Amino acid sequence: MRSYPGGVRHDYKDSAPGTRALNPRGLSWFAVGLSLPLLAVALLLVSEPNESMVLSPRSDPGADEASLRVPLALLPAAGERVRLELPPLAPPAEAAARSARPDEIERDSLLLQGEALTLVVQSGDSLDRLFRRNDLSISDLASMIALPDAARPLARLNPGDRIEIIRDGERVLALKRELSDSQELWIRRAGEGYAAELVDLETEIRTAGAHGVIESTLWEAADAAGLDSNIIGELSGIFEWDIDFMLEVRTGDSFTVVHEEIWRDGEKLRNGRIVAAEYANRGKRHRAAFYVDASGDRGYYTPEGRNVKRQFLRNPIEFTRVSSSFNPSRRHPILNTIRAHRGVDLAAPSGTPIRAAGDGKIVSRGANGSYGNRIEIQHGGNITTLYAHLSRFGSFGVGARVEQGDVIGYVGRTGGATGPHLHYEYRVNGVHQDPQRVELPDGAPIAAEYLAAFEASASPLWRQLDLYQGTGTLLASNAD
Repeated sequence: MRSYPGGVRHDYKDSAPGTRALNPRGLSWFAVGLSLPLLAVALLLVSEPNESMVLSPRSDPGADEASLRVPLALLPAAGERVRLELPPLAPPAEAAARSARPDEIERDSLLLQGEALTLVVQSGDSLDRLFRRNDLSISDLASMIALPDAARPLARLNPGDRIEIIRDGERVLALKRELSDSQELWIRRAGEGYAAELVDLETEIRTAGAHGVIESTLWEAADAAGLDSNIIGELSGIFEWDIDFMLEVRTGDSFTVVHEEIWRDGEKLRNGRIVAAEYANRGKRHRAAFYVDASGDRGYYTPEGRNVKRQFLRNPIEFTRVSSSFNPSRRHPILNTIRAHRGVDLAAPSGTPIRAAGDGKIVSRGANGSYGNRIEIQHGGNITTLYAHLSRFGSFGVGARVEQGDVIGYVGRTGGATGPHLHYEYRVNGVHQDPQRVELPDGAPIAAEYLAAFEASASPLWRQLDLYQGTGTLLASNAD
């Protein structure tokens, strides 16, 4: 068969020696048939001078015009048939949900009817007080609080909370309150009343990291590395069982952290949790990564899967200094006689919270001579801890079970104390041990069946720690 060099293959044979030519009548019908599709294409070209054609979006009112443009290069040649792949239409219910969502366009529309007002909650404020202070309608507030979806989100306010109002005089046209990073409450006027909706907000989790070397203090090094106080506080909390951050931090120590950042609409909202960290103290490296196993247990674990959390806290309070160490031969500051000091005194301002050093049961609580107000906790393994000179007790009474970190009281100077501090004792089988030096029992490690999954999860985190140590600067990337 002879090849055809033209752009369109027609349903007739080429004239060639030995073939029969088309008669004039057949040729005239062919000319008419060819002219009609060519005329249609010409009309399209005249009506759309741009480099693309637009299909009518009437069948989908929410369709984006740009999504319905078809390049001219994809138009069919005369006599050809083509199938156009258009975006699928959204189900009517989804389209209605999108149109009803209180987005920024709706807020802008409401602002044309009124003015914006931001209420900042102060200590002791209530919504009633805020509305009265800003001359807003109390009856409007009552109507909004009566809405099922609004009652609970509006019930509790915290200092620093911000509530956005769109008002027309005393009338409230809309109210918005952010409930979390990923959800907000949106109330808008609907007829004679109001409608409330809980709106889900899309957030993005990114990771960031930093590395620093201590030249004076941990806090100054963290600030120089671009870390805020919350991150460095969390870092010290991760390794508090291995390192005494009040006594053992040295010049030349280094730290590296990889932590989450919460972003929304291109704006950073806050820092999230630390996902991996390292602290090098006096030449010894301590590493940990955050992990949640399939059973829901979570925590920070070493590369070997050991839990960095011990069964006991090294220090039950955040304190400024050790005012008196464990010393069986100490001279008593008041009696001026040799009297064993079987605990450690941790100086701190009056009212500083005191945490339970470990899980256990309160076996005694009350005033006790030179101890003043004291609490004693019985733990497993025949271990007891004692906390003395409290200014007041927490909410746990005798017989109550407490968990590590629960606030059981507050620092004071009751009994024989010469200044505000916590006297803390740690006993094993009734024998006093130095709380600053005793080896603390390990926490539960990662279960054997989850160890391989942990190693796979933590492997890229160890590499990120190495990367940030190599750069020494704050870096950020999207989380995978």
